Amino acid sequence: MTTPEPESRTDTTPATVTSASTDSIRKALKGYRIFAWVTGVWLIALCYEMVLKYGFGDDSLSWIAVVHGWVYFVYLLFAANLAVKVRWPIGKTVGVLLAGTIPLLGIVVEHFQTKRIKADFGV
Repeated sequence: MTTPEPESRTDTTPATVTSASTDSIRKALKGYRIFAWVTGVWLIALCYEMVLKYGFGDDSLSWIAVVHGWVYFVYLLFAANLAVKVRWPIGKTVGVLLAGTIPLLGIVVEHFQTKRIKADFGV
């Protein structure tokens, strides 16, 4: 007696997810969304700080770079966590991680990824 071969998936839709994994994806998505916005705001603040520093010689807001660095690090963790849970390919994962380095792009990418994840996983 042979065991049947599992069907190979040729489409790009995600596999059926359980309620436990849906809840896990929902939590990961929430953290990613929050830190995409927080990172975007701190990146704008960092640009302001750079203009003051290099344009006007005012180095009084240099602490913004440190805060942004830590916020971006946490964003990387949340985005990577979401990527693992929804099984993004490595190229897409790297693209989302790098989106947090360009002012406002991380927020735009977050919008479209959230829309897609909600549609694909029903969260």
